[in-house]
Formats: sequence, structure tokens, C-alpha cells
Amino acid sequence: MAKIVLDSVDKVYSGGVKAVDSLNLEINDGEFMVLVGPSGCGKSTALRMIAGLEEITGGTLTIGDRVVNDLPPKNRDIAMVFQNYALYPHMTVEQNLAFGLKLRKTPKPEIERRVKEAAAMLGLEPYLKRKPAALSGGQRQRVAMGRAIVREPQAFLMDEPLSNLDAKLRVQMRASLNQLHERLGVTTVYVTHDQIEAMTLGDRVAVLRDGKLQQVDTPKNLFDHPVNLFVAGFIGSPAMNFVAARLEQNGDGAVLKFADQTLPVADETLAAKPELRDYFGREIVLGIRPSDFDDAELAAYNGGTMTVKADVTEEIGTEINVIFTIDAPPLDHEDAAALAADAAGDGDEDDAALPLTRDKSVFTARVSPRSSVRPGQMITLAVDTRQLHYFDKVSGLSIGHPASKPAAATV
Repeated sequence: MAKIVLDSVDKVYSGGVKAVDSLNLEINDGEFMVLVGPSGCGKSTALRMIAGLEEITGGTLTIGDRVVNDLPPKNRDIAMVFQNYALYPHMTVEQNLAFGLKLRKTPKPEIERRVKEAAAMLGLEPYLKRKPAALSGGQRQRVAMGRAIVREPQAFLMDEPLSNLDAKLRVQMRASLNQLHERLGVTTVYVTHDQIEAMTLGDRVAVLRDGKLQQVDTPKNLFDHPVNLFVAGFIGSPAMNFVAARLEQNGDGAVLKFADQTLPVADETLAAKPELRDYFGREIVLGIRPSDFDDAELAAYNGGTMTVKADVTEEIGTEINVIFTIDAPPLDHEDAAALAADAAGDGDEDDAALPLTRDKSVFTARVSPRSSVRPGQMITLAVDTRQLHYFDKVSGLSIGHPASKPAAATV
């Protein structure tokens, strides 16, 4: 196992295109680190630089106690798993697992031991004599992972290994990956564009955008304490709702006003984020996660309410998604535009649910499955105002976040 450190790492292609921009990232020994972000954000390029498949333009890359900038891939003691499996079609599963070890002239008894252990670990024992064409997609991916496991490397590098699998199989393979990492404890760097995959797999998650690291933290902290508007909107499904709101002082407290709605700011929030007082009388960006709504008739906590018309309801068993509009224009910010473009590229159904909204904002609320709400009905939604998110309208930085306090104070 090994620690991996990227110190101000750059990747510049011909024409001055910067795919990775001064990336500083420390991946601890035995950690499962996920790199996530929209298409073209630099996550696969960063992984390929760690693997040695892309030259590093600037900065230092360390694996274990060695600087590996100029080391070829075969000398870095890493194993890579690709999304297209990259199996040899003319070889059996057993031969595919053993091939890399034979190339390294590993003794035959050692090859047999490692292949047997990996096959048992991955449930591949019944398929050892089959060729890849006779396997399902999930079985092929397990063979690809087994080929990496038998290497017993310092680190695993995985480039969207589950993206070719169907939804149900992806869930099963995520569980298998978690169990494998728990058992092997090998440093793993995993690239995905799927933020749900990132949140369920990673010990920590690094969010990238345009080649720059936005935030790296535990999945829970990314969800609860995003550093900026982009991270807030990218992490979480359905995505966070955003609207420009005016923050006004109200006696010793404060309220938020947008469209025809008014929500109080929780007293504990004002105490924890005194920087909010600098924004009294000004517009900020308010963020509300769908999970922080509920039907007011069923809510366990009610910090404030919004009465709206349910345009669409999605009943999915464990909850109901209520999609509605508010009489406020969609957020005009480059981070919001980037999120919308990424969602459109991925075919996000929530963002396509109400195409004829003109100049109104589309919100999603996740309410109890016991709610009786139906499309076209008015509903009073309770809002957990303790969980609201506040962003500077110009910079997009989270107001009061430790990583953004100096920047927010200068606005």
C-alpha cells in the first residue's frame, strides 16, 4: 500500500489547453478516494497521470516514498481497471487473471495461489474455464478487477469501471467494491461522473471542475457543508434548489424573501455564521435541498413554510418528489449554468420535467410517501430552515464556510 501525493500538478496540452490546473491532493495510505465531476473536468486525466499514461506538465507526483514523474507505468507498482474491461477474448478467465503475472515471470505456484484467491474473493471459481464472450457484463468486470487484484499492487486506479453496467448491476458491484476495499485495504483512486457512486464508495471525494479542485472531503461533509455553489449543486440527487433571495434583518433575527415567499433564518444559523449579518439588505443565493422539505401536515420539524402548486408528483415508494415552480427567474450565475449544462448532457430527467417554465424557477421537494399531494393541488411545504445554504451572489462561495471566509469578507 502507498500514499499518493499530487503537488501542484498540471497537465497542459498543445495549444495551451489546461486539462488539470495546479492540482493539490493527498490520498492516504489505504484510502478509497473518488474523483468526481462533469465531463471534461480533468478527473480521468489526473488518474492517467498517476498511472503514467499521461506525462505531467508541471508539479510533483509521489507514490509511496518515490517521485514517479518520469517513471514508466510498469515501474509504478499500480494496477488499473478500465470501463471497457480490456480482457483478452481468446483467453479463459483463469488465463486472463494469470497473464500479467506470467509477463512479470512470477513463479507458477505463486500465480496459482493468487489466481485462486482472487477467484474465490470475486465469486469467479465456476467461470475459470470460460472465455469472456460467455460471461455477463458484471462477470467480465469482476475478471477485470481480479486481474488487478492478483498483481497485489501498491494502489488500484479505476476509471469509471461500472459505467457499462445496468443500474441494478451497478448497485451490486458498488457493494462488492466496498467489500473488496474493506478486505484488501489497498489505496484506491476511483474516477466517476456519477455523484451517487462517488458518495456511496468514497472515504473522501474530490470534486473537480475545469481541471481545478473545488473541494475534497467526506461524502457527508460535501453534502452538508459544500464550499461553493457548484459543489452544492453537483452533490445530491435530486439536485439542490437555488434562488436569489433578499436577506433582511427582522428584529434580532433575519428573514429571506424571494418571489412571494418568506422564510426565517434559524437563530442557530445566525450564531454559527455571523458573516450573514454583513449581507443584510442584499441579495444572496439561497440553496434548499429537496430532502429538507416535507408536507407540513406530516413534518417532524417546521422552521418555515412555502405554499405552492404541485405541477408534477413522482411517487417512488419511499418518498414523493413534488416538482413545482416559483415566481422567480432561474439563477443567473456561471456555476448554475455549468450545472445545467452538465445535467442536460447527462439527460437528467428532473431538469427536463417542466420545459415550459418561461422565466420561473423549477424546484423539487422530497416529501413523505404518506402525503396525499397530487398534481395540480396546492400544498404547504414545511422547510427545515436549520439546513438552508447561503452563497455569495457574485463569487458563488458559501457564506461562513471555513474555506471561503476570507473571500466572502471582502465582498
